[in-house]
Amino acid sequence: MNDAALPQLPPRANQSHKGDYGRVLLVGGSRGMSGAVALAGMAALKSGAGLVTLAVPDSCLETVASFCPCYMTIPLPEDEGGRISQQAEQRLLDLSGNFDCLAYGPGLGQSNDLQALTQSLYRQIEKPLVVDADGLNALAASLPASGGGPRILTPHPGEFQRLRGEERPARSELEESCIALAGQLGAVMVLKGNRSLVTDGTLAQHNTTGNPGMATAGSGDVLTGVIVGLLGQSLSPLDAARLGTHVHGAAGDFAAEKLGMAGMTATDIIDCLPMALQATTEPKR
Repeated sequence: MNDAALPQLPPRANQSHKGDYGRVLLVGGSRGMSGAVALAGMAALKSGAGLVTLAVPDSCLETVASFCPCYMTIPLPEDEGGRISQQAEQRLLDLSGNFDCLAYGPGLGQSNDLQALTQSLYRQIEKPLVVDADGLNALAASLPASGGGPRILTPHPGEFQRLRGEERPARSELEESCIALAGQLGAVMVLKGNRSLVTDGTLAQHNTTGNPGMATAGSGDVLTGVIVGLLGQSLSPLDAARLGTHVHGAAGDFAAEKLGMAGMTATDIIDCLPMALQATTEPKR
């Protein structure tokens, strides 16, 4: 990250337990897209979150649980397409009070009910919330003026243009618009891509890690997991986005050095997250 020192995670006390490092809830998944939320959950764990729980459509629960034994799963009501239904709203609002932060969107799918559910949750959840993927597409139908708590939005350029309801093909124009929207919403924005932009509307910085091998399915879901995992460890939304974007890219660089770019997958990035986090935040011995 350029122009400013990276945020640092607080040191871990000898007398600590998993609850000290964040109770994180990720909401997403749908029939045929269970992998996205699973990748995000695994990335949150590999980024140091102490307790990670995935809330997914009931029919996807066993599939999602099978990816990793280290996170927990919660079934949610679903529609006939295997997507989270609007009936899950009160359940998710009640659950949100039990967690330090949430992420929403990976593998969610799209429907009219999900648009209504997403916009309602965005307005009502008081905890810090990372919104990505189909969560952003659902918000784009009618973007709320503000959220119920701190918000981090992580769009790629296409998702960002849908949020704005306009086309700005030049990267420089997208970034100017992103900075303005972050200020308007009072949110942190991560505009993904080469040298991803992180901004809260006042501070604007470009990430300097990462490589073209990360242009692979699931990489964005991993970033969502990294950011929410860091949020759970007492970083502010802006600092979690700044450090998370750097660590995500650094993990991709480790993976590329080890495996090459052409065959890199999102799980390779996840596997390298502990090394990237150690290189970034832990003093050399």
